[in-house]
Amino acid sequence: MARGINKVILIGNLGKDPELRQLPSGVAVVNITLATSSSWRDKATGENKDHTEWHNVVFFNKLAEIVGKYLKKGAKVYVEGSLRTRKWQDKNGGDRYTTEIVASDMQMLDSRNSGGGSSGAADDYGSSGYGHSAGGSAAHTVRNESAAPASAADYNDGGAIEDDIPF
Repeated sequence: MARGINKVILIGNLGKDPELRQLPSGVAVVNITLATSSSWRDKATGENKDHTEWHNVVFFNKLAEIVGKYLKKGAKVYVEGSLRTRKWQDKNGGDRYTTEIVASDMQMLDSRNSGGGSSGAADDYGSSGYGHSAGGSAAHTVRNESAAPASAADYNDGGAIEDDIPF
């Protein structure tokens, strides 16, 4: 039986400060919006064009704690994860859906002194994976052993994760 691939890799900037919260099960969770931008030259007008795409990203467990503690609005970050669509019912009983990236890996890309990301706070996280490149920037990679909570019922940010696969 063939297996599918569900993998997302993004490098972008946080749209706002992350807010760490706890699910009733005790699992830490952080939701962020991540901006990625592309630019091109319009062939018809010769004008430079830009487009910013906003991505919803959710972090769980230790990864959520690190994001909540060290990242700030504007921080440049590498995120790796998978797409997940959740379904819930709104106040009027209508079905609503949201698609988000469930992060399994994150790397802070800002330099320590840039003020956009770790702002030096990563020093007290220890030496596991935190290093300097020749360009003076700092990188800190964190993997989530369990990217999502144990069950869909544990994550109820507007609705449960849909487990039925339509094919």
